[in-house]
Amino acid sequence: MTIAEVSKKYEISPDTLRYYERIGLIPPVPRSKSGVRDYTEESCGWVAMMKCFRQAGVQIEALIEYVALFQQGDATIPARKAILIEQREQLIERMRMMQESLDRLNYKIQNYENCVVPAEQRLQRASSDRAETA
Repeated sequence: MTIAEVSKKYEISPDTLRYYERIGLIPPVPRSKSGVRDYTEESCGWVAMMKCFRQAGVQIEALIEYVALFQQGDATIPARKAILIEQREQLIERMRMMQESLDRLNYKIQNYENCVVPAEQRLQRASSDRAETA
């Protein structure tokens, strides 16, 4: 596949794909005889994986390290697994914090009409009363 096709398929700009390759976020993409990137199924698998991980907020540095270790072979399997476990723990914590925020927002929305609006109306009346007496 060409870079344009991969870009369209994964909704990632060609510049981002070149950047990911340049910094080692994805392994070097095979090239045609004329030097044009020719994404294979394996290359596309890396793009899909990195897009997923980046959307989840996984750190670029951790992913670069993961790819570098992958390229060193099977002896690095424990180290690669450790990176993934650490990133999963960080993601779980971010999800927990986001869930807390969502729960708080839901609570505020549910109670808005019953609590906030009457309180705001009381404040507005008090402010109006002060303005009239002044």
